[in-house]
Amino acid sequence: QVQLVESGGGSVQAGGSLRLSCAVSGKSYSRHCVGWFRQAPGKEREGVAVIVTDSGNRNTYTADSAKGRFAISRDDVGVYLQMNSLKPEDSGTYYCGAAAYGDCYFAPLRQSEYNYWGQGTQVTVSS
Repeated sequence: QVQLVESGGGSVQAGGSLRLSCAVSGKSYSRHCVGWFRQAPGKEREGVAVIVTDSGNRNTYTADSAKGRFAISRDDVGVYLQMNSLKPEDSGTYYCGAAAYGDCYFAPLRQSEYNYWGQGTQVTVSS
């Protein structure tokens, strides 16, 4: 089992910044995907940014809507999402997700491939 706990959400004005954190604990996989997804009211959960680790190699995947504004990073204890130049359309509940490599490597930003989730943190961007 993998436990994920998000923090760092809040309310900001358009153009502002937020940094989300996800504490990762539990079973460790040498090959896995971990990253950030978001869900706006009435919409499906969508991938924002993910890090795929294949033993010693790491690759980052970022949704087109987040490129140039959001940056994902990780260390031994967590995964982080630095969000800059926020827009009202970035509002929603942000979730940290994780999956074994075999489940996610072919579509890292597809939320249906993930089976570990945090409880979510709310991000509200006002215009």
